[in-house]
Amino acid sequence: MMNSQTRQTLWIGFGLLGLAVLLGAFGAHGLKNFVTPEKLVTFETGIRYHFYHAFGVVLLGLIQHLFPTLKVKTPLILFYLGILLFSFNCYIYVLTGMKIFAMIVPLGGTSFMLGWFLLAWHVHRFRN
Repeated sequence: MMNSQTRQTLWIGFGLLGLAVLLGAFGAHGLKNFVTPEKLVTFETGIRYHFYHAFGVVLLGLIQHLFPTLKVKTPLILFYLGILLFSFNCYIYVLTGMKIFAMIVPLGGTSFMLGWFLLAWHVHRFRN
């Protein structure tokens, strides 16, 4: 039986994947005539990392289910934060052209890295 925390993590992960598909379609079909090719590459980079880390959220949901005592809450928060700060700031930068959003992107990348490294640390220290 799946606990509520696992169900919530999976629900959010699948929702983030659906959102990545939606935004990716918008970028591929709606933006190509309105932004420069360089900005389209930036948007696609945001989409790619959005997908990677939405899959990471689903993976963490499955890990929660299989290994309930393994600590995944902080890596999850870091992935959510990374999607927000990295991917969404890529999207906003492309849509607005405001450099401040591009300057926030490295904080999201740092969140992604910390999430993966912290997960690796927790797995290394995990004793079932």
